[in-house]
Amino acid sequence: MTSTARAAQPDTGQAAHSTTPATKTAQPAGSIRTRLAAQVRPYAPDLAICLVFVALAGWVTHGLWPDPGGRVLALNPEDQTLYEWFLATDTKFYFGDWSLLTERLNAPSGVNLLANTTVIALGALFTPVTLIFGVPVTFALIAGGNLAGTAIAWYFLFTRTLGASRLAAGLGAGLCGFGPGIVSQNNSHLHMTAQFLVPVLVYLVVRLARAADPSARPEGVDRRRVVTSGLWLAFVVTVQVFIGEEVLFLTAVTLAVLTLTYAVARRDFARRVLPWFLAGMGVAVGAAGVLLAYPLWFQFAGPLSVPNGVFSPHYFSADLASWSAISPLSIAGSNDSARLSTGSAEYNTFLGWPLILVALACAIRMIRRPLVVAVTLTGILMAWLSLGPDIVINGKRTDIPGPYAVLVGVPVVDGALPMRFALALLPLVAVLLVLAIDQARRSTWPRWLMPGAVVVALLPIFPAPLPTTDRPALPEFISGGHWRSCVKPGGVMVPVPIATPPQPWAMRWAAAANVEFGMPEGFFIGPYGAKRRASMGTYKRPTSQLLADVAKDGGRPGIGEDQLRMAREDLAFWGASCVVLTDDAPHRDDLQATLEALLGPGTRVADAWTWKM
Repeated sequence: MTSTARAAQPDTGQAAHSTTPATKTAQPAGSIRTRLAAQVRPYAPDLAICLVFVALAGWVTHGLWPDPGGRVLALNPEDQTLYEWFLATDTKFYFGDWSLLTERLNAPSGVNLLANTTVIALGALFTPVTLIFGVPVTFALIAGGNLAGTAIAWYFLFTRTLGASRLAAGLGAGLCGFGPGIVSQNNSHLHMTAQFLVPVLVYLVVRLARAADPSARPEGVDRRRVVTSGLWLAFVVTVQVFIGEEVLFLTAVTLAVLTLTYAVARRDFARRVLPWFLAGMGVAVGAAGVLLAYPLWFQFAGPLSVPNGVFSPHYFSADLASWSAISPLSIAGSNDSARLSTGSAEYNTFLGWPLILVALACAIRMIRRPLVVAVTLTGILMAWLSLGPDIVINGKRTDIPGPYAVLVGVPVVDGALPMRFALALLPLVAVLLVLAIDQARRSTWPRWLMPGAVVVALLPIFPAPLPTTDRPALPEFISGGHWRSCVKPGGVMVPVPIATPPQPWAMRWAAAANVEFGMPEGFFIGPYGAKRRASMGTYKRPTSQLLADVAKDGGRPGIGEDQLRMAREDLAFWGASCVVLTDDAPHRDDLQATLEALLGPGTRVADAWTWKM
């Protein structure tokens, strides 16, 4: 009876299938939903983990929400002002203005955008958000999106390329996207936290190596994939240049060291893949060279380019004692450990003893695996380089030289801060943790032991929310659009006091107006002096120095013929359309009296005094 029923089953299905065309195509709604659910169900855990990363990014940056226009990062508001100005300037690329020099700052000379960390690709991508909701919303979205996007990208690299379990990949990716260094860099350094393309670069290098292996498939080397991997690598490198070159530099150095050490550990594999791997890399270098020839020339040799890094590697060196400390921006951290770094945006080495010990244990346990050997040696080198030219121990600089000493003064390399080499350790340590967790699942030890140890090591450095504070309100003169009565779009407004690196606040005015007007001087990286050394900002004109002194200390300086002459010359040099003094300026009465002595009576517009030229 059973066999008869089974034999009859196909006939019943065939009969039902062949009745009418309408019956053939009709499908119950329930079956469609069931089929869709069956297709989606395997990816549900991946989606859940991605949503966890998004929620964690929201937790870290929640101080900026729900009012980004009214809140600002408390630990680094100067850099947030700078990046918001960059993001507002980047909107011009959306409308087809591809100039890499802007005259909307440091008028009339301008600013070389590629000599600064302008995150052009992100600014252009988020232009609709900037134009509709304002640049503070764009900043907040990118600050949170960088963290979540980086973690998600590493998660898929670990699961799809390394073949890791979801638990192992989730923990490793969480360290990559929310480690102490990344969270601290998120204090306005958007170019450093936008690392979501780094796993893509790693994947493409792995893809190229696998395609170049003649033993990987019966047909031999996959030449087509070698070429496409090289071309995709060139494309992603080009995009990363317009997001953050320092991240690209650190990635390239880390991958180069990792590839060499892995090749030594697996000589037979290296000999097999080397010819076609080099061919694919040649394709990548050649294509990237074509795409980036003009931008790189403009950055290093174009107008207002700089020949060197602006920051001293001796100052931005990691303290050896900071490795065992917990970041003040972690839930188990203390503000006392902040003294072991140069600032709140550079807690790159604050891994803590628990994570260091667990990572070392993982490396020792799996040291026979070539990948573990390569990752461990590369991590040691990156940590060593982060110590800078001279070793610093517990705040005291010693005479012990560090390996970075041989790199001081080397072009391009000199632009990277030594302590940021430590950021490369997050994914390297994550690889060790991921491999160890998955290996523990197949060992005779309790399966929970290794995941439990990793969780215990990660808990102390779990990120705390970034501190925020109220953002000073924009003058009604700016927010109400009254500035248009003073300066036409494209003209130059002189805010008083003028924006400078220590006090760039007037740049918020321009950012709020989507940089429709220019400003003199400002906060940026540019050449300074006869030797054109890199500098933050530029020299002050006599009038801007005079106004800066009054804004700082108050008082009403004597105004004579020399001051009047210099004011006329400075305003003509800047090409100024008007001078603006708002009610919230420091020592406003003294500044107003000084400006009236220089320029005559002003005109009251909203909450500002203006002097049209």
